Order: sequence, then structure tokens, then C-alpha cells
Amino acid sequence: MTLLRVALARCYQPASSCLLPLFIRCQQMGTVAQQPADSVNRLRESGLLKTQGLIGGKWVDAYDGKTIKVENPATGELIANVPFMGKKEARDAISSAYTTFNSWSKLTASERSKCLRKWYDLLVAHKDDLALLITLEQGKPLKEALGEVEYGVSFIEFFAEEAKRTYGDVIPPTQNDRRLLVLKQPVGVVGAITPWNYPLGMIARKAGPALASGCTMVVKPSEYTPLTALAAAELALQAGIPPGALNVVMGNSSEIGDALLESTQVRKLTFTGSTAVGKKLMAGSANTVKKVSLELGGNAPFIVFDDAEIDVAIKGCLAAKFRNSGQTCVCPNRILVQEGIYEKFANAFSEAVKNIQVGNGLDEGVVQGPLINEAAVEKVERLVKDATSKGANIVLGGKRHSLGMTFYEPTVIGNINLEMLVCREEVFGPVAPLLRFKTEDEAIRIANDTNAGLAAYIFTQSIPRSWRVSEALEYGLVGVNEGIMSNEVTPFGGVKQSGLGREGSKYGIDEYMELKYVCFGNIKEL
Repeated sequence: MTLLRVALARCYQPASSCLLPLFIRCQQMGTVAQQPADSVNRLRESGLLKTQGLIGGKWVDAYDGKTIKVENPATGELIANVPFMGKKEARDAISSAYTTFNSWSKLTASERSKCLRKWYDLLVAHKDDLALLITLEQGKPLKEALGEVEYGVSFIEFFAEEAKRTYGDVIPPTQNDRRLLVLKQPVGVVGAITPWNYPLGMIARKAGPALASGCTMVVKPSEYTPLTALAAAELALQAGIPPGALNVVMGNSSEIGDALLESTQVRKLTFTGSTAVGKKLMAGSANTVKKVSLELGGNAPFIVFDDAEIDVAIKGCLAAKFRNSGQTCVCPNRILVQEGIYEKFANAFSEAVKNIQVGNGLDEGVVQGPLINEAAVEKVERLVKDATSKGANIVLGGKRHSLGMTFYEPTVIGNINLEMLVCREEVFGPVAPLLRFKTEDEAIRIANDTNAGLAAYIFTQSIPRSWRVSEALEYGLVGVNEGIMSNEVTPFGGVKQSGLGREGSKYGIDEYMELKYVCFGNIKEL
């Protein structure tokens, strides 16, 4: 089956997000201004600016010599050219991962743990360079990029330890001469398709448990942000993770995706991105009956009740809505405010949004960078235009930023209703739509009126209400009086059309393992 548009990943691929609360910190802490050219030279000197794919431990170009540009979204400047790979390179990467699986999976859990720990140490040692690389190719402010590195490496550290805790079970026998065991074993070769909005975090959240369990990987990063993936892979080689255990190919999304789907050697596919692409991957995986993990799009409600602490709610909303320029799938998409405090909240929230400084992520004081590309800006413009044509009013912003390129003004829209596309589609930009509601039941109904079910937020001082609403919301993640809730020790994932499976936590490694039942019979004496 041809993946009509795993290539959609080139222009729109919502992904998970969910970092440390750096947005507020970024408002308080400046960054040191740097010139992009100087930054590229610094990365080249560090040895982390890799511009080839990684197959079987070797850095390789596309077999036909084709390349694709990686550009800085804040300036349009060329950072590097990388290989535009396709089905042939993907198949070789799969073969390499399959060959290496036999040896990697047979290492003891402790041996794999030590390799992951060395990888973690190297990632931490190079965190400043990795953050710089993320800012250059993705656009987020440098402090926020550093937060992504810290978030990503936390998964490598966590699963380095979790590798030693993939316990099986002994089941009481049904007959005296039998013994019944359950083993956990790695599923095999894993294909991982990762997005542009968290180019290190999303790879680490998959590679940590996959490698810890004994699986090997073929990673296909977004063509917009392949350089961070390649840098991380270089450090994995330096850490002693064997050649072929972690392969990186990028280029023709459709061809690479088809190679992963068609291969019987790939036993699991893990994807972070849009629901539309996730559905195609899920359908394509049926032919070889692969295990599938999907972390897909969201339509997050942010519910503020009359009894909420408004200052806490505003701080939480700023952190959740505007980090990464609103380009995360857990960003609040609909801000529901109870009518008793609506005006007060809207005024105070808008005043806070006015203080968001927009610019190149390398510049001092910037807390909102550009959107990833022109298509992303056009989508935001379409949603805002639809809302205003149906009666919404622009409270703040509402247009492209004077900086040009793909910068968009931090925007607040009032008088929103449920017929507007901004309530039905994932915005994936710095636009905050405000809706009034009257009762708790109405808020729950509005919040659940969507096919998505990834993240939701509620702000209230009532403990009984916290329990009632949390349990009633049809979402995989619920933040109560908190706008930033993801970390390595808790499960991340959605319900309904927001995905399948969970990443992170002790549950995350099970996504990369199979259960095997072993029956010992004819045991007469022990």
C-alpha cells in the first residue's frame, strides 16, 4: 500500500510535546545572541553536524546522490544538505537492524543498560550543542531547546534502569507435573517515524525503551529536522551502542514508510504525528500484522472554572499554549472559561500574552520563535479567518508578525463558538480561542465533543470537582491546576483518535516486548 502522505510529515506533523516548564523561565531568563553562521561552525567543530544517513554504523549518502536542504525557519538560511533517501536505503537499514538484533537482544539487560547510560552521559555532556542544533533547524528559543534536551535525555536515563526490570512471571500450575512461566522478550526490529517539533525528545522517548528491551531500530526523522537525530545517533555510536542497532534514514517519506510497512523483518512501528498519517500507517501495518504505537493529534480543552485561582490558570495556560509557538499536540486548542470570571480572565490573559517576545530563538529574551514553514502559517491564517467570518473578535494579534518569514503574532480570539474550525481542527500555532460556558456539565460536554483525546486541563480549587471532571474527560492525560505535566516516569498517550499505546514510564517498555508462555511438562520430581 502506498502511504499517500507520510509525506504530510514534511508540512504538518503534530507531535507530542510536553516539556519542563521552560516557557515561564524563558520569559525571565535571557539567551545569548549568536550568529547562525557562527553556530553552524561551532557545531561542525564539535563533530555533531552530521549530514549523511546512518546505516549499519556507516555514514552514507543517498545511493542516487540526491539531497534535500535543511533550512533555518527563522532566517531561511541553509544549514546543511542531507541525503534524500528512499526505499533502497530503508531496506538496507532494515537488514542491518535485523542482523544486529540477534546479538543486541542476547546481551544481558545490565549490558544494554550500561550502553544506554553512556549514551545518556554523552547527550548530557553535549546538551548545549544539541540545544543549539534544535534551535537552528526547528526554530524554538534556545532555552526551550535546552529544555527539550533535558526532557529527551531523561527517557534514556530512565530506560537504562528499566532495562533491568522487564520481569516475567510464574503462574501456579493447573497440574502437579507442570510448571508455567511467562517471559518478556523484545519484539524485534522497530521502525520509528518521528516529527519535527521535538526532534530529540520524540526520538529519545522511543529509542530509550526500544533499545533497553533489546530491540533494534530504523529511525526516520522529519526532513525538516534531521540534523538533531543524526547528532544523537553519532553519540549513540560513541557510547558503544553497536552498529546497526540504531539506523537513521531520511528523504522520500512515502518510499521509506512503504519499506517499513512492507518488511516482514520490521515487527513494530511507532509513530508520532498527525492522525491522518497515523491511520494510513495503521492500515498499512495490517498486511504484516505489526505491533503499532501511535501518538497522534489532539484538540485539548483548557477548562477554567469560576473557583479557579486566575493567576495560576493564566500561568498554566501561557505555558501550555505558547511553548514551541503553539506547535505541540497537547497545546490547549479550546480555552473554556466559566462565565462568572470570563471577562476578568480574558483581560488578564491578554495582558500577559502581550509580553511574549517573538523573534529568532538565538536572540536574547525571545520566547516565541517562527512556525516551521509557510504551510503552517497559512493554516493558522485560514482558521483565524474562518473564526472572524463567523463572529469571533480578535482580542490580540491575529496576523503575521512584522518580522516576516513564518513568524506569527501571539493571538487571542474571543466570542468563539463550536461551529468555528478553530474548535474542530488542531490549530498548531500561537492562537488562543476563548469560549464561555455556564455549568460543569456543559464544560464536560464541550470538551468531549471531538474525535481527539490526548490532553485536557482543568483549573479549580474544588477537590470533588477535580475528581468528577478528571474522570469524566475522555482524554489520556489530564492536568489539574497544571499546564505542564509530561515526564519520563508517567505514561503519555491518548484515547479515541489520538492514538494507541503509551510512551514513557514503566508501561512504556511493554510496547516493545512480546509475552511468551512456556509450559514445562512431565515434571515428576524436583
